[in-house]
Amino acid sequence: MPAAADGGPVCGNCHRPLPWIAEAGDEDFAEVAEHSSVPVIVDLWATWCAPCRTVSPVLEHLARELAGRLKLVKIDIDRAPKIQERFAVRAVPTLLLMRDGKVIDQRAGAVPAGPLRTWVEGTLGRDT
Repeated sequence: MPAAADGGPVCGNCHRPLPWIAEAGDEDFAEVAEHSSVPVIVDLWATWCAPCRTVSPVLEHLARELAGRLKLVKIDIDRAPKIQERFAVRAVPTLLLMRDGKVIDQRAGAVPAGPLRTWVEGTLGRDT
């Protein structure tokens, strides 16, 4: 599945939306996240971060639930120092919600599934 494309991924058989989960770094962040045709949750994480490992499956589950309406972009901050600096990441995980290439909200720390979904839907609106 490509990290960046027009539209979003769909099943070749049933044509239903598939979850769009991609990785990005300093060189391709704009193409993968900022130019996305759907809203994006950016997960700024690190391999050494235990809370990051806790929230990652929650984010992936949310991406599956909202397939076709949301894209999850994961960024390992240790491999993307320019992104870490650009968004002034001081704690991981840091989550950014983006629409049309702009950050519309952000939060730091691991978030349980219920509050995470409430935050995403509340920020993006019920159409997500």
